[in-house]
Amino acid sequence: MTILKTFGVIGALGLSVVMTACQKHDAGTENKNQTTPAAESAVKTLTIGFQKSSLNLLIAKQQKIYEQEFPGAKIEWREFPAGPQMLEALAVGAVDFGAVGNTPPIFAQAADKPLSYVGYEVVPADSQAILIPTNSRIQSIADLKGKRIAVQKGSSAHELLAKVLQKAGLSWSDIQPIWLPPADARAAFDKGAIDAWSIWEPYLSTTELKGHAKSLIDGRAFPTTYSFYIGNPRFIQQHPDAAQKVLDGLNKADQWFVQHQDQGLSIYAQSTGLDTQVAKAVLDKRAKPSPIQPINAEVTQAQQQIADLFQQVQLIPKTINVSQTIWTAKP
Repeated sequence: MTILKTFGVIGALGLSVVMTACQKHDAGTENKNQTTPAAESAVKTLTIGFQKSSLNLLIAKQQKIYEQEFPGAKIEWREFPAGPQMLEALAVGAVDFGAVGNTPPIFAQAADKPLSYVGYEVVPADSQAILIPTNSRIQSIADLKGKRIAVQKGSSAHELLAKVLQKAGLSWSDIQPIWLPPADARAAFDKGAIDAWSIWEPYLSTTELKGHAKSLIDGRAFPTTYSFYIGNPRFIQQHPDAAQKVLDGLNKADQWFVQHQDQGLSIYAQSTGLDTQVAKAVLDKRAKPSPIQPINAEVTQAQQQIADLFQQVQLIPKTINVSQTIWTAKP
């Protein structure tokens, strides 16, 4: 209806009037020319997917940053236990933007799920690890052979485990992967039902600080890892300015945290249910500031290398081209 209305206005004005309006500062004509495009792309509802540990989004929610970035829009928040579940919701239009690790978008793209990489953030190298019980007989990554290892399928921990196996000269058939979401994996680890657990923060520090777990190997043994902010391509197409506003809001949240670290710690602890000691251990690993930036060639290549590895070891059914899913701001 808005598009038809726009054509009606243009038809009524006529070419000479439009040209005159471009030169003459007529307030009424300027308002029409300015409000029509805005009306076409105005965001009425913005739905954001987040996890308990998504600090920037937690701050953005608490500080109502997106209410400022999208005035007049209804901002909705949906919590997910991990990235794969969030991307499932994004693929069907139930989420417009969300935060995930590096692996979920690769599995989603391989399954022909629509998505657009909007921005990235560097992940602290020691924020994901392979955990083993403190009394475990496992001494090296080679000892993982034949062991029961819990991991959330399609998560960043899935990719970490793939790299660890490759480094150890092992294949997936050499271990017993136990596909569990973090909460269930934690329970299995505590009961001794699994031998190792590939996991990320805050579950990592929560388990380590309890004193019955230790890290066998963590992300510091590998190249830089990234987390991503993903958008629904259709939503971005309908609202061309939305992706940049989302990035702007994330960086405002990051800047707010740098200036209000005690309050940020409180927000994080409340969301995750962690005690202050554990929450602080997690956030102490975070760079300050930790800027969110548009995807560049280096980050795209890093994602492509993961995708190629996954296809090589048959974790995904086909070759994918990550560059086809990168959002770039229009000049």
